[in-house]
Amino acid sequence: MVELEHMGMPFDRLENGKIYQRPFGGHTQDYGSPKMAMRACAAADRTGHAMLHTLYQQNVRANTQFFDRVDGARPDPRPAGRRGDRRDGAGDGNRRSCSILQAKASCSRPAAPGASTGATTNAFINTGDGLGMAARAGLPLEDMEFWQFHPTGVAGAGVLITEGVRGEGGYLLNKNGERFMERYAPNAKDLASRDVVSRAMTTEIKEGRGCGEHGDHVLLKLDHLGPEVISHRLPGIREIAIKFANVDPIRDPIPVVPTVHYQMGGVPTQLHGAGGGARGRRARKRSCPACTPRASAPASRCTAPTASGTNSLLDLLVFGKASGEQMIKDISGLPSPHRALPKGAGDATRARLEPAGQRDQRRARRRRAERPAPRDAGALRRVPLPRRPREGRRKIKEIAKELKRTFIADKSKVFNTARVEALELENLVETAMATIVSAEARKEAAARRRARISRSATTRTG
Repeated sequence: MVELEHMGMPFDRLENGKIYQRPFGGHTQDYGSPKMAMRACAAADRTGHAMLHTLYQQNVRANTQFFDRVDGARPDPRPAGRRGDRRDGAGDGNRRSCSILQAKASCSRPAAPGASTGATTNAFINTGDGLGMAARAGLPLEDMEFWQFHPTGVAGAGVLITEGVRGEGGYLLNKNGERFMERYAPNAKDLASRDVVSRAMTTEIKEGRGCGEHGDHVLLKLDHLGPEVISHRLPGIREIAIKFANVDPIRDPIPVVPTVHYQMGGVPTQLHGAGGGARGRRARKRSCPACTPRASAPASRCTAPTASGTNSLLDLLVFGKASGEQMIKDISGLPSPHRALPKGAGDATRARLEPAGQRDQRRARRRRAERPAPRDAGALRRVPLPRRPREGRRKIKEIAKELKRTFIADKSKVFNTARVEALELENLVETAMATIVSAEARKEAAARRRARISRSATTRTG
Protein backbone atom coordinates (compact mmCIF):
# COMPACT_ATOMS: atom_id res chain seq x y z
CA MET A 1 0.00 0.00 0.00
CA VAL A 2 2.88 2.33 0.75
CA GLU A 3 4.33 1.70 -2.73
CA LEU A 4 1.00 2.47 -4.37
CA GLU A 5 0.65 5.62 -2.32
CA HIS A 6 4.13 6.73 -3.35
CA MET A 7 3.24 6.04 -6.99
CA GLY A 8 0.42 8.53 -6.63
CA MET A 9 -2.66 6.33 -6.34
CA PRO A 10 -5.56 8.65 -5.39
CA PHE A 11 -6.80 6.99 -2.20
CA ASP A 12 -9.62 8.62 -0.27
CA ARG A 13 -8.32 10.41 2.81
CA LEU A 14 -9.50 11.01 6.34
CA GLU A 15 -9.41 14.49 7.85
CA ASN A 16 -6.06 13.70 9.48
CA GLY A 17 -4.57 12.81 6.07
CA LYS A 18 -4.45 9.03 6.54
CA ILE A 19 -5.78 6.66 3.87
CA TYR A 20 -9.50 5.91 4.26
CA GLN A 21 -10.25 2.26 5.15
CA ARG A 22 -13.62 0.51 5.19
CA PRO A 23 -14.86 -2.90 6.38
CA PHE A 24 -15.02 -5.56 3.66
CA GLY A 25 -16.37 -9.07 3.18
CA GLY A 26 -14.68 -11.66 5.39
CA HIS A 27 -12.51 -9.09 7.21
CA THR A 28 -13.19 -9.73 10.88
CA GLN A 29 -11.20 -9.28 14.07
CA ASP A 30 -10.29 -12.08 16.50
CA TYR A 31 -11.04 -14.93 14.09
CA GLY A 32 -14.66 -14.23 13.22
CA SER A 33 -15.89 -11.99 16.02
CA PRO A 34 -18.83 -9.65 15.29
CA LYS A 35 -16.40 -6.73 15.20
CA MET A 36 -15.33 -6.04 11.60
CA ALA A 37 -11.80 -4.98 10.69
CA MET A 38 -11.39 -1.60 8.99
CA ARG A 39 -8.84 -3.06 6.60
CA ALA A 40 -9.71 -2.26 2.99
CA CYS A 41 -8.00 0.86 1.64
CA ALA A 42 -10.28 2.51 -0.87
CA ALA A 43 -10.47 5.09 -3.62
CA ALA A 44 -14.24 5.75 -3.51
CA ASP A 45 -15.82 2.74 -5.27
CA ARG A 46 -13.21 2.62 -8.04
CA THR A 47 -10.19 1.18 -6.20
CA GLY A 48 -9.26 -1.36 -8.88
CA HIS A 49 -9.74 1.21 -11.62
CA ALA A 50 -7.52 3.70 -9.80
CA MET A 51 -4.85 1.03 -9.31
CA LEU A 52 -4.95 0.13 -12.99
CA HIS A 53 -4.30 3.73 -14.04
CA THR A 54 -1.58 4.15 -11.42
CA LEU A 55 0.31 1.09 -12.67
CA TYR A 56 -0.20 2.10 -16.30
CA GLN A 57 1.39 5.44 -15.53
CA GLN A 58 4.40 3.61 -14.11
CA ASN A 59 4.68 1.72 -17.42
CA VAL A 60 4.58 4.99 -19.32
CA ARG A 61 7.30 6.30 -17.04
CA ALA A 62 9.43 3.22 -17.80
CA ASN A 63 8.84 3.53 -21.57
CA THR A 64 7.23 0.09 -21.73
CA GLN A 65 6.45 -1.05 -25.28
CA PHE A 66 2.88 -2.30 -25.73
CA PHE A 67 1.82 -4.68 -28.51
CA ASP A 68 -1.83 -3.76 -28.99
CA ARG A 69 -4.21 -6.07 -30.85
CA VAL A 70 -1.76 -8.96 -30.69
CA ASP A 71 -3.12 -12.35 -29.69
CA GLY A 72 -0.92 -15.05 -28.20
CA ALA A 73 -1.10 -18.42 -29.91
CA ARG A 74 1.48 -20.70 -28.27
CA PRO A 75 4.17 -20.27 -25.61
CA ASP A 76 7.35 -22.32 -25.50
CA PRO A 77 7.88 -23.30 -21.85
CA ARG A 78 11.47 -24.47 -22.29
CA PRO A 79 13.84 -22.78 -19.84
CA ALA A 80 16.14 -20.09 -21.15
CA GLY A 81 19.78 -21.15 -21.33
CA ARG A 82 19.01 -24.87 -21.23
CA ARG A 83 17.37 -26.03 -24.46
CA GLY A 84 17.06 -22.72 -26.23
CA ASP A 85 15.70 -19.38 -25.19
CA ARG A 86 12.89 -18.90 -27.67
CA ARG A 87 9.23 -18.21 -26.96
CA ASP A 88 7.75 -19.90 -30.01
CA GLY A 89 4.66 -18.58 -31.72
CA ALA A 90 3.41 -15.47 -29.99
CA GLY A 91 0.85 -15.16 -32.74
CA ASP A 92 -0.71 -12.04 -34.17
CA GLY A 93 -4.22 -13.01 -35.22
CA ASN A 94 -5.10 -9.57 -36.53
CA ARG A 95 -2.32 -8.12 -38.68
CA ARG A 96 0.05 -10.89 -39.78
CA SER A 97 -0.17 -14.65 -40.00
CA CYS A 98 2.27 -15.35 -37.19
CA SER A 99 5.10 -13.54 -35.44
CA ILE A 100 7.67 -14.93 -33.02
CA LEU A 101 8.53 -12.89 -29.94
CA GLN A 102 11.89 -14.11 -28.65
CA ALA A 103 12.77 -13.55 -25.01
CA LYS A 104 15.17 -14.89 -22.41
CA ALA A 105 12.34 -15.02 -19.92
CA SER A 106 8.67 -14.16 -19.94
CA CYS A 107 6.14 -13.32 -17.26
CA SER A 108 2.49 -13.94 -17.98
CA ARG A 109 -0.54 -13.01 -15.91
CA PRO A 110 -3.49 -14.59 -17.77
CA ALA A 111 -6.99 -13.37 -17.03
CA ALA A 112 -9.58 -15.72 -15.57
CA PRO A 113 -11.71 -17.54 -18.19
CA GLY A 114 -14.91 -15.97 -16.88
CA ALA A 115 -16.56 -16.12 -20.30
CA SER A 116 -16.83 -19.91 -19.88
CA THR A 117 -19.51 -19.44 -17.24
CA GLY A 118 -22.13 -17.27 -18.94
CA ALA A 119 -22.95 -15.00 -15.97
CA THR A 120 -19.79 -13.22 -14.91
CA THR A 121 -18.33 -9.87 -13.92
CA ASN A 122 -15.42 -10.59 -16.28
CA ALA A 123 -15.13 -8.97 -19.69
CA PHE A 124 -16.47 -10.89 -22.68
CA ILE A 125 -12.90 -11.21 -23.96
CA ASN A 126 -11.80 -13.22 -20.89
CA THR A 127 -11.75 -16.61 -22.59
CA GLY A 128 -8.82 -18.12 -20.69
CA ASP A 129 -6.30 -17.65 -23.50
CA GLY A 130 -3.26 -17.71 -21.21
CA LEU A 131 -4.36 -20.82 -19.34
CA GLY A 132 -5.44 -22.58 -22.54
CA MET A 133 -2.03 -21.94 -24.13
CA ALA A 134 -0.27 -23.14 -20.99
CA ALA A 135 -2.26 -26.37 -20.96
CA ARG A 136 -1.52 -27.08 -24.63
CA ALA A 137 2.18 -26.41 -23.98
CA GLY A 138 2.15 -29.19 -21.37
CA LEU A 139 2.11 -27.05 -18.22
CA PRO A 140 -0.17 -28.31 -15.45
CA LEU A 141 -3.24 -26.44 -14.19
CA GLU A 142 -4.32 -26.80 -10.58
CA ASP A 143 -7.27 -25.73 -8.42
CA MET A 144 -9.28 -24.86 -11.53
CA GLU A 145 -12.52 -25.56 -9.67
CA PHE A 146 -11.75 -22.78 -7.18
CA TRP A 147 -13.99 -20.11 -8.63
CA GLN A 148 -15.11 -17.21 -6.51
CA PHE A 149 -18.68 -16.04 -6.95
CA HIS A 150 -19.09 -12.36 -6.17
CA PRO A 151 -22.42 -11.98 -4.34
CA THR A 152 -23.53 -8.79 -6.04
CA GLY A 153 -23.62 -8.58 -9.81
CA VAL A 154 -26.45 -6.64 -11.45
CA ALA A 155 -29.22 -9.15 -12.24
CA GLY A 156 -29.39 -9.82 -15.98
CA ALA A 157 -26.17 -7.96 -16.75
CA GLY A 158 -23.51 -9.36 -14.38
CA VAL A 159 -21.87 -5.96 -13.92
CA LEU A 160 -20.05 -5.82 -10.59
CA ILE A 161 -21.52 -3.99 -7.60
CA THR A 162 -18.53 -3.57 -5.29
CA GLU A 163 -18.46 -5.16 -1.87
CA GLY A 164 -17.76 -1.66 -0.62
CA VAL A 165 -21.51 -1.03 -0.83
CA ARG A 166 -22.05 -3.48 2.02
CA GLY A 167 -18.91 -2.16 3.69
CA GLU A 168 -20.55 1.27 3.81
CA GLY A 169 -23.70 -0.22 5.37
CA GLY A 170 -25.80 -1.64 2.53
CA TYR A 171 -27.55 -4.98 3.08
CA LEU A 172 -29.44 -7.72 1.22
CA LEU A 173 -33.19 -8.40 1.30
CA ASN A 174 -35.36 -11.26 0.02
CA LYS A 175 -38.87 -10.88 -1.37
CA ASN A 176 -40.31 -10.78 2.17
CA GLY A 177 -38.16 -7.75 3.02
CA GLU A 178 -36.12 -9.92 5.40
CA ARG A 179 -32.45 -9.22 6.00
CA PHE A 180 -31.73 -12.91 5.48
CA MET A 181 -27.94 -12.87 6.07
CA GLU A 182 -28.66 -12.62 9.80
CA ARG A 183 -29.77 -16.27 9.59
CA TYR A 184 -26.72 -17.51 7.68
CA ALA A 185 -23.97 -15.46 9.36
CA PRO A 186 -25.24 -13.98 12.66
CA ASN A 187 -21.95 -12.21 13.38
CA ALA A 188 -20.64 -10.93 10.05
CA LYS A 189 -24.09 -10.79 8.40
CA ASP A 190 -23.80 -9.09 4.99
CA LEU A 191 -20.01 -8.80 5.37
CA ALA A 192 -19.44 -12.54 5.61
CA SER A 193 -16.96 -14.01 3.10
CA ARG A 194 -18.10 -14.04 -0.49
CA ASP A 195 -18.71 -17.78 -0.72
CA VAL A 196 -21.00 -17.66 2.34
CA VAL A 197 -23.03 -14.73 1.01
CA SER A 198 -23.24 -16.23 -2.51
CA ARG A 199 -24.48 -19.58 -1.23
CA ALA A 200 -27.01 -17.85 1.03
CA MET A 201 -28.36 -15.82 -1.89
CA THR A 202 -28.54 -18.92 -4.08
CA THR A 203 -30.40 -20.78 -1.34
CA GLU A 204 -32.93 -17.95 -0.92
CA ILE A 205 -33.62 -17.94 -4.66
CA LYS A 206 -33.85 -21.76 -4.94
CA GLU A 207 -36.25 -21.93 -1.98
CA GLY A 208 -38.65 -19.43 -3.52
CA ARG A 209 -37.73 -16.26 -1.66
CA GLY A 210 -36.19 -14.51 -4.64
CA CYS A 211 -37.46 -11.15 -5.88
CA GLY A 212 -38.90 -10.02 -9.18
CA GLU A 213 -41.43 -11.57 -11.53
CA HIS A 214 -39.40 -14.76 -11.88
CA GLY A 215 -37.98 -14.80 -8.35
CA ASP A 216 -34.45 -14.96 -9.76
CA HIS A 217 -32.60 -12.30 -7.73
CA VAL A 218 -32.45 -10.55 -4.35
CA LEU A 219 -32.26 -6.85 -3.52
CA LEU A 220 -29.33 -4.76 -2.30
CA LYS A 221 -30.65 -1.89 -0.21
CA LEU A 222 -28.58 1.25 0.34
CA ASP A 223 -31.04 4.16 0.22
CA HIS A 224 -30.85 4.38 4.03
CA LEU A 225 -27.24 5.56 3.70
CA GLY A 226 -28.46 8.88 2.37
CA PRO A 227 -27.69 10.80 -0.85
CA GLU A 228 -24.51 12.37 0.56
CA VAL A 229 -22.78 9.06 1.41
CA ILE A 230 -23.86 7.44 -1.88
CA SER A 231 -22.73 10.40 -3.97
CA HIS A 232 -19.38 10.75 -2.16
CA ARG A 233 -18.38 7.14 -1.40
CA LEU A 234 -20.30 5.20 -4.08
CA PRO A 235 -20.71 7.46 -7.12
CA GLY A 236 -19.78 4.77 -9.65
CA ILE A 237 -22.24 2.29 -8.17
CA ARG A 238 -25.08 4.75 -8.53
CA GLU A 239 -24.12 5.27 -12.16
CA ILE A 240 -23.98 1.49 -12.80
CA ALA A 241 -27.35 0.92 -11.11
CA ILE A 242 -29.03 3.61 -13.20
CA LYS A 243 -27.50 2.40 -16.47
CA PHE A 244 -27.76 -1.37 -16.09
CA ALA A 245 -30.60 -1.93 -13.61
CA ASN A 246 -32.68 1.18 -14.34
CA VAL A 247 -32.92 2.02 -10.62
CA ASP A 248 -31.55 4.93 -8.61
CA PRO A 249 -30.09 3.46 -5.38
CA ILE A 250 -30.80 6.72 -3.57
CA ARG A 251 -34.48 5.73 -3.79
CA ASP A 252 -34.71 2.02 -4.75
CA PRO A 253 -32.77 -1.21 -4.02
CA ILE A 254 -30.55 -2.78 -6.71
CA PRO A 255 -31.48 -6.26 -8.07
CA VAL A 256 -28.42 -8.51 -7.68
CA VAL A 257 -27.36 -12.15 -8.15
CA PRO A 258 -24.11 -14.08 -7.47
CA THR A 259 -21.84 -13.99 -10.52
CA VAL A 260 -18.48 -15.58 -11.35
CA HIS A 261 -15.82 -13.05 -10.43
CA TYR A 262 -12.38 -14.49 -9.72
CA GLN A 263 -10.45 -17.73 -10.07
CA MET A 264 -7.88 -18.99 -7.59
CA GLY A 265 -6.62 -21.74 -9.92
CA GLY A 266 -4.02 -21.61 -12.65
CA VAL A 267 -0.49 -22.74 -13.41
CA PRO A 268 1.31 -23.81 -10.22
CA THR A 269 4.23 -21.58 -9.40
CA GLN A 270 7.08 -21.44 -6.96
CA LEU A 271 7.37 -18.63 -4.44
CA HIS A 272 9.17 -16.30 -6.84
CA GLY A 273 7.02 -17.06 -9.86
CA ALA A 274 8.73 -19.88 -11.77
CA GLY A 275 5.85 -21.91 -13.14
CA GLY A 276 5.00 -25.27 -14.57
CA GLY A 277 6.80 -27.64 -12.22
CA ALA A 278 6.01 -30.13 -9.52
CA ARG A 279 6.53 -29.23 -5.90
CA GLY A 280 9.28 -30.63 -3.71
CA ARG A 281 12.51 -32.16 -4.96
CA ARG A 282 11.43 -32.21 -8.62
CA ALA A 283 10.30 -28.58 -8.67
CA ARG A 284 13.72 -27.15 -9.58
CA LYS A 285 14.21 -29.69 -12.38
CA ARG A 286 10.84 -29.09 -14.04
CA SER A 287 10.41 -25.37 -13.47
CA CYS A 288 10.82 -22.71 -16.13
CA PRO A 289 11.23 -18.93 -16.11
CA ALA A 290 7.85 -18.49 -17.82
CA CYS A 291 5.65 -17.26 -15.01
CA THR A 292 1.97 -17.97 -15.61
CA PRO A 293 0.15 -17.67 -12.29
CA ARG A 294 -3.25 -16.32 -11.49
CA ALA A 295 -3.15 -13.17 -9.41
CA SER A 296 -3.29 -15.25 -6.24
CA ALA A 297 -0.19 -17.35 -7.17
CA PRO A 298 -1.79 -20.76 -6.55
CA ALA A 299 1.47 -22.58 -5.80
CA SER A 300 2.02 -20.46 -2.73
CA ARG A 301 -1.62 -21.08 -1.77
CA CYS A 302 -1.90 -17.67 -0.16
CA THR A 303 -5.54 -17.34 -1.27
CA ALA A 304 -7.90 -20.06 -0.09
CA PRO A 305 -11.03 -21.24 -1.94
CA THR A 306 -12.96 -18.89 0.37
CA ALA A 307 -10.93 -15.83 -0.62
CA SER A 308 -11.84 -12.56 1.05
CA GLY A 309 -12.24 -9.33 -0.86
CA THR A 310 -9.25 -7.07 -1.75
CA ASN A 311 -6.81 -10.01 -1.87
CA SER A 312 -6.52 -10.32 -5.62
CA LEU A 313 -5.34 -6.75 -6.18
CA LEU A 314 -2.64 -6.90 -3.54
CA ASP A 315 -1.57 -10.40 -4.57
CA LEU A 316 -1.16 -9.21 -8.13
CA LEU A 317 1.26 -6.55 -6.91
CA VAL A 318 3.09 -8.72 -4.37
CA PHE A 319 3.70 -11.72 -6.63
CA GLY A 320 4.01 -9.62 -9.76
CA LYS A 321 6.87 -7.70 -8.19
CA ALA A 322 8.48 -10.88 -6.82
CA SER A 323 8.26 -12.52 -10.27
CA GLY A 324 9.76 -9.50 -12.01
CA GLU A 325 12.65 -9.21 -9.60
CA GLN A 326 13.39 -12.94 -9.87
CA MET A 327 13.23 -12.77 -13.66
CA ILE A 328 15.91 -10.05 -13.67
CA LYS A 329 18.14 -12.29 -11.55
CA ASP A 330 17.51 -15.28 -13.84
CA ILE A 331 18.54 -13.51 -17.03
CA SER A 332 21.48 -11.59 -15.57
CA GLY A 333 23.75 -14.61 -15.93
CA LEU A 334 22.64 -15.52 -19.46
CA PRO A 335 24.59 -14.59 -22.61
CA SER A 336 23.62 -11.21 -24.02
CA PRO A 337 22.73 -12.19 -27.64
CA HIS A 338 19.73 -14.40 -28.41
CA ARG A 339 20.41 -17.88 -29.61
CA ALA A 340 19.45 -18.67 -33.20
CA LEU A 341 15.97 -20.08 -33.62
CA PRO A 342 15.87 -23.69 -34.80
CA LYS A 343 14.64 -24.52 -38.27
CA GLY A 344 10.87 -24.70 -38.42
CA ALA A 345 10.28 -22.51 -35.38
CA GLY A 346 6.68 -21.43 -35.34
CA ASP A 347 5.50 -24.06 -37.85
CA ALA A 348 3.22 -25.70 -35.30
CA THR A 349 1.59 -22.36 -34.56
CA ARG A 350 1.14 -21.49 -38.22
CA ALA A 351 -0.47 -24.87 -38.88
CA ARG A 352 -2.90 -24.27 -36.05
CA LEU A 353 -3.90 -20.92 -37.48
CA GLU A 354 -4.90 -22.45 -40.81
CA PRO A 355 -8.71 -22.75 -40.97
CA ALA A 356 -10.30 -26.10 -41.78
CA GLY A 357 -13.56 -27.94 -41.30
CA GLN A 358 -17.16 -28.15 -42.36
CA ARG A 359 -19.33 -25.39 -40.91
CA ASP A 360 -19.01 -22.03 -39.17
CA GLN A 361 -20.82 -22.36 -35.82
CA ARG A 362 -18.41 -20.64 -33.43
CA ARG A 363 -21.00 -18.53 -31.64
CA ALA A 364 -23.44 -21.41 -31.17
CA ARG A 365 -20.66 -23.60 -29.77
CA ARG A 366 -19.49 -20.80 -27.50
CA ARG A 367 -22.97 -20.46 -25.99
CA ARG A 368 -23.11 -24.22 -25.49
CA ALA A 369 -19.65 -24.18 -23.89
CA GLU A 370 -20.79 -21.53 -21.41
CA ARG A 371 -23.71 -23.56 -20.05
CA PRO A 372 -22.19 -26.64 -18.34
CA ALA A 373 -19.75 -24.80 -16.03
CA PRO A 374 -22.20 -22.68 -13.97
CA ARG A 375 -24.90 -25.35 -13.94
CA ASP A 376 -22.75 -28.42 -13.25
CA ALA A 377 -20.01 -26.78 -11.13
CA GLY A 378 -21.70 -23.74 -9.67
CA ALA A 379 -21.82 -21.87 -6.36
CA LEU A 380 -24.14 -24.42 -4.71
CA ARG A 381 -24.04 -28.07 -5.80
CA ARG A 382 -26.63 -30.42 -4.34
CA VAL A 383 -25.89 -34.05 -3.54
CA PRO A 384 -25.31 -36.39 -5.25
CA LEU A 385 -22.38 -34.23 -6.37
CA PRO A 386 -20.51 -36.45 -8.89
CA ARG A 387 -23.35 -36.70 -11.39
CA ARG A 388 -23.49 -33.07 -12.53
CA PRO A 389 -19.76 -32.47 -13.17
CA ARG A 390 -19.68 -35.82 -14.99
CA GLU A 391 -22.55 -34.67 -17.19
CA GLY A 392 -20.82 -31.34 -17.79
CA ARG A 393 -17.62 -33.11 -18.78
CA ARG A 394 -19.49 -35.21 -21.34
CA LYS A 395 -21.02 -32.08 -22.91
CA ILE A 396 -17.70 -30.23 -23.05
CA LYS A 397 -16.04 -33.26 -24.69
CA GLU A 398 -18.71 -33.24 -27.40
CA ILE A 399 -18.05 -29.56 -28.10
CA ALA A 400 -14.28 -30.18 -28.16
CA LYS A 401 -14.77 -32.82 -30.88
CA GLU A 402 -16.89 -30.43 -32.92
CA LEU A 403 -14.14 -27.79 -32.74
CA LYS A 404 -12.07 -29.90 -35.14
CA ARG A 405 -14.72 -29.22 -37.81
CA THR A 406 -14.79 -25.44 -37.31
CA PHE A 407 -14.76 -23.58 -40.61
CA ILE A 408 -13.56 -19.98 -40.97
CA ALA A 409 -15.05 -18.26 -43.99
CA ASP A 410 -12.73 -15.25 -43.77
CA LYS A 411 -9.39 -16.30 -45.25
CA SER A 412 -7.72 -12.89 -44.93
CA LYS A 413 -4.66 -12.25 -42.76
CA VAL A 414 -5.51 -8.66 -41.84
CA PHE A 415 -7.71 -8.06 -38.77
CA ASN A 416 -9.27 -11.49 -39.10
CA THR A 417 -11.60 -11.44 -36.09
CA ALA A 418 -13.15 -14.77 -37.09
CA ARG A 419 -9.78 -16.48 -36.66
CA VAL A 420 -9.28 -14.81 -33.26
CA GLU A 421 -12.75 -15.94 -32.13
CA ALA A 422 -11.95 -19.51 -33.18
CA LEU A 423 -8.72 -19.46 -31.13
CA GLU A 424 -10.59 -17.98 -28.16
CA LEU A 425 -13.20 -20.73 -28.39
CA GLU A 426 -10.48 -23.38 -28.20
CA ASN A 427 -9.09 -21.77 -25.06
CA LEU A 428 -12.57 -21.40 -23.57
CA VAL A 429 -13.29 -25.11 -24.05
CA GLU A 430 -9.84 -26.05 -22.68
CA THR A 431 -10.37 -24.12 -19.44
CA ALA A 432 -14.01 -25.18 -19.10
CA MET A 433 -12.92 -28.81 -19.33
CA ALA A 434 -10.25 -28.23 -16.66
CA THR A 435 -12.86 -26.66 -14.38
CA ILE A 436 -15.35 -29.51 -14.79
CA VAL A 437 -12.73 -32.26 -14.32
CA SER A 438 -11.33 -30.54 -11.21
CA ALA A 439 -14.82 -30.08 -9.76
CA GLU A 440 -15.59 -33.76 -10.29
CA ALA A 441 -12.37 -34.75 -8.52
CA ARG A 442 -13.03 -32.45 -5.53
CA LYS A 443 -14.95 -34.81 -3.20
CA GLU A 444 -14.53 -33.27 0.25
CA ALA A 445 -17.13 -30.52 -0.32
CA ALA A 446 -19.77 -33.15 -1.05
CA ALA A 447 -18.73 -35.19 1.99
CA ARG A 448 -19.07 -32.16 4.27
CA ARG A 449 -22.47 -31.32 2.81
CA ARG A 450 -23.73 -34.90 3.27
CA ALA A 451 -22.55 -34.76 6.89
CA ARG A 452 -24.44 -31.49 7.47
CA ILE A 453 -27.60 -32.90 5.90
CA SER A 454 -27.29 -36.03 8.03
CA ARG A 455 -26.87 -33.99 11.22
CA SER A 456 -29.81 -31.80 10.26
CA ALA A 457 -32.03 -34.81 9.61
CA THR A 458 -31.00 -36.35 12.96
CA THR A 459 -31.87 -33.13 14.76
CA ARG A 460 -35.30 -32.94 13.12
CA THR A 461 -36.00 -36.60 13.90
CA GLY A 462 -34.93 -36.13 17.50
